[in-house]
Amino acid sequence: MLGPGAVAALTALALAGCSSGTSSDASSPPESGSPSVTAGATGSAQPGGANQLQSDYQRVIKDVLPSVVQITTGSGLGSGIVYDDKGDIVTNAHVVGTATTFAVTLAGSTKPLDATLVASYPDSDLAVIKLSSPPGGLKPASFGDSTKVELGQITLAMGSPLGLSSSVTQGIVSATGRTVSEPSGAGSPGAVIGNMVQTSAAINPGNSGGALVNLDSQVIGINTLAATEPESNGAAAPGIGFAIPASTVTSIADQLIKEGKVTNSGRAALGITARTFFDQNFRPAGAVVVAVAPNGPADSAGLQVGDVITRIGDTAVDSLNSLTTALASLAPDTKVTVTFTRDGQSKTAEVTLGTLPTP
Repeated sequence: MLGPGAVAALTALALAGCSSGTSSDASSPPESGSPSVTAGATGSAQPGGANQLQSDYQRVIKDVLPSVVQITTGSGLGSGIVYDDKGDIVTNAHVVGTATTFAVTLAGSTKPLDATLVASYPDSDLAVIKLSSPPGGLKPASFGDSTKVELGQITLAMGSPLGLSSSVTQGIVSATGRTVSEPSGAGSPGAVIGNMVQTSAAINPGNSGGALVNLDSQVIGINTLAATEPESNGAAAPGIGFAIPASTVTSIADQLIKEGKVTNSGRAALGITARTFFDQNFRPAGAVVVAVAPNGPADSAGLQVGDVITRIGDTAVDSLNSLTTALASLAPDTKVTVTFTRDGQSKTAEVTLGTLPTP
């Protein structure tokens, strides 16, 4: 059983990255008109409440949509967000994939601009690319404070779903603090990402790397994943999408731009190498320690090679993946109780987590 807010696997649900596998409609212009809004969504009994909410939507779209771009590679397309006036654009690592050159289409334009890779950090599924010749008038997005994101806040998801550039969908913050394991595959790094924002705003292929925005015209996350239903041949599960929080985005992007790499992952680590442990019935039953980093968190707490970790805090661990998921939901310097078995006996150790090393 996973701890609160952890999503390692969803019963009858899977997760899919939201970059499109086709570059069709790459230059489709924005569709005309404004989003339709019903008064019932607001709970307001004030006359004209629906009109005010619609005005708020339109103001936010006018403020933020110019900062959202379409990114096309040789194998597909996704979205990105203008990060600064120097031409840096932040997006998902799975949108970038293995490409190093890109065609970027700004909002309201059909002329693609050349861009090159600055750096990518697949462990957090984030990357930065840069326009080769940044035009004047670039509008960097404003990023919000992730700690102020609350359940029920109205959200707008902006990007290029299915190649339909400058598209907007609306919803709410459905949950915060989700830990999600991405599927691995072509173009997807299979990262485990903590503290994600769950939203009911529709997120579709091509939305990856786009903006999840609040009504203060602030980006609160980068659209990254949508749930799918395996029993429906991978069809999207309506209203379940995930975005990397703004605090993670800005921390990683700043490092990629300044250093060309990530020097502080901000991710918790035990300081061990482990693999899935199988019991005598060949069922996964924990994560067995195969190496301990000298003077690392686990070493300092007395963990040894051969110990089988079965719980991190209140979160059960039955595999390497569940251990990784449990750690992704925690922060460096957090003190946790690690439950493990040694020589058939259950033991515990208090461990102060370290920081996951970067390549």
